[in-house]
Amino acid sequence: MDFLNKLNPQQRQAVSAGDGPVLVVAGPGSGKTRVLTQRIAYLIASEGVRPWQILAVTFTNKAAREMEARVKAMLNEQATEGMWLGTFHSICARILRKEADLLPIQSNFVIFDADDQERIVKGVIKELNLNEKLYRAVSVHAAISRAKNELIGTDDYPTNTYRDEVVKRVYAEYQKRLIASNAVDFDDLLVYTAKLLEDNPTVREKYSQKFRHVLVDEFQDTNLAQYALVKHLASHHRNIFCVGDPDQSIYRWRGADWRNVQRFEQDFPEAHVILLEQNYRSHQNILNAAMGVIDRAHNRRKKRLFSDRGNGEKIFFYEAPDDYAEASFVVDTIAQLVASGKFEPGECAVMYRTNAQSRLIEEAFLQARLPYRLVGAQRFYGRREVKDIISFLRLIHNPADEASLDRVINVPPRGIGDKTLTTLHIVARQNSVSPGTVLTDLARGAESPFWNSFAGRAAIPLADFGGTLANWRALAPMLTVPELFTHIVADLNYKEYIDDETEEGTDRWENVQELKRLAEEYSTRTLEEFLENVALVADQDTIKDNVNAPTLLTLHAAKGLEFGAVFLVGLDDGIVPHSRSFDEPESMEEERRLLYVGITRAKDRLYLIRAIQRGGRGMAEETYPSRFLDDIPTDLLVGKTRTGRSLRGGPPETKWSLPSGPRSASVIEAKYRAGTRVKHPTWGEGMVIDSKIQDDDEIIDVVFESVGIKRLAASLANLKIL
Repeated sequence: MDFLNKLNPQQRQAVSAGDGPVLVVAGPGSGKTRVLTQRIAYLIASEGVRPWQILAVTFTNKAAREMEARVKAMLNEQATEGMWLGTFHSICARILRKEADLLPIQSNFVIFDADDQERIVKGVIKELNLNEKLYRAVSVHAAISRAKNELIGTDDYPTNTYRDEVVKRVYAEYQKRLIASNAVDFDDLLVYTAKLLEDNPTVREKYSQKFRHVLVDEFQDTNLAQYALVKHLASHHRNIFCVGDPDQSIYRWRGADWRNVQRFEQDFPEAHVILLEQNYRSHQNILNAAMGVIDRAHNRRKKRLFSDRGNGEKIFFYEAPDDYAEASFVVDTIAQLVASGKFEPGECAVMYRTNAQSRLIEEAFLQARLPYRLVGAQRFYGRREVKDIISFLRLIHNPADEASLDRVINVPPRGIGDKTLTTLHIVARQNSVSPGTVLTDLARGAESPFWNSFAGRAAIPLADFGGTLANWRALAPMLTVPELFTHIVADLNYKEYIDDETEEGTDRWENVQELKRLAEEYSTRTLEEFLENVALVADQDTIKDNVNAPTLLTLHAAKGLEFGAVFLVGLDDGIVPHSRSFDEPESMEEERRLLYVGITRAKDRLYLIRAIQRGGRGMAEETYPSRFLDDIPTDLLVGKTRTGRSLRGGPPETKWSLPSGPRSASVIEAKYRAGTRVKHPTWGEGMVIDSKIQDDDEIIDVVFESVGIKRLAASLANLKIL
């Protein structure tokens, strides 16, 4: 195995580890993908493990494709044949289709995307006569998703408040709707598989014996269901190899639990723990800044990141007068870096905490007439015309799919209104069948037992569409995916419907053609495979490579990526860390990890940027620097403070960092305490949640009933204690 000689000692130790549980704690840029793929190659080439005895799971299709390509490059196509390598969701879908006899759904189930899920929850809320403003579908569905991530079923959902009771009712009905549609949501893929293995010892033994080695990428991002899943799959041989870094766990809001790393060490006390600390991405100054931030985190295993790339340039800190100047600085600096030949446009990235922050930066790029690419805007698969065609295909594959039926039953318009659609659902429920069954049966005309259930001429357009659907279903087994695609588009006269010869219409038709190009790749594969693939595409899978333009993206979306020059904007308290985290320690810890992830995306240049005022011209509010900036050693920085004084040369001191020398104690005494009720002349009444003395003033965090959390200087705030 020649490739072992190219690994550093810790990487080699991980790749060639013996049997038993192994935990690889891999710092950013430490070659974790290399270790994972070479571990697979080592097992096959040196340990005699057959490819089909290996299960390797990760979080994105992009990562899975990269891993598979690397393994094949080291061995050959035949040597890897039969290996199970894919995302958690795709692996689970594969198992569930094989074991559908033990599930409440059939093997041809469809996977509902986020829009479908929200639409069903909204429908349930409406049918239960609940206040749609009080119980917003997105919020209720988030609660359901959290419960599923923690393997809490409808019967076991805890009801400590009236809202919990409402969510439990919606959850139960939502789940019934999914089953009636022969559908699952993303969480169900995990939950059904984990429960299948938990409740069926024979099935668990079959898969845990089959997979001699289970390998898990990005282990810190697993939720409880995913952890239970891999634990079951590795229960027979106990050869589980997990690679991750709790310091990069930033997806708590979608169920990720960094404590799974601790659970792993408790459940597998004999585990071999290996630290990967050598970074191959960044200069040392960038790593030192990152360690300054993350070393203040609690309950973590410390790592000393080091690089052979040298110290590199110092980190540039810029404090812009306002958020417009912040955006202009970013665009101007990128233009200078490109003009000087130091970086290509595509090597630059602008990262921010929330999507809303991109607006001013986008405007600055447009004003400068410079191209950019935006990650996390409306995804290709979320566009109206793309979802329409996919819904028609899903309906052909599974007529019980209510979400798809509701979406396209009147696309293009065919005279089926909301009232008729509601009647269709009522008739279906009264007869214990799916709306799709009623629809296709109506194609028989007056002979259908459902015909007289519809008033006037309402049944005619339903019967017409039902006949079209029945015809497509009859043709589907004889046509390839692209042929079926073409047939649907022609029958619907969809081009005429979508392309009104405006620029937007042309773009929409081009999106349909792009989807057709994807369908062409499935000319020798099944419709089921095509639908599963498009359902499981993640945001990062849609990032186009080799686009030579600066990338704009959130810190969350930046995970797993790297860039030559990184601009971290909005480094103000209330943004990073986000104001929602102020009164929740666990959230504050994740905000710290989020900044750490952002810093470690930079290879050569790092810019830390904030604005003194933010919120728009004419109504700007003063901001305060991110508290995390205090943790970055000032000798790593150059640039300008809010006073405009250069940090270059001499011992640097910033407004947000204490000087290195002694300082006389402040004579200011805290006037406000947590819990104190106060009144602001503009924002009204609020409550103090934190107070500290800083720069000879008392800085207080107040949660106002009208505007939420604000950070204020007591000397300027004109607060009245109630």
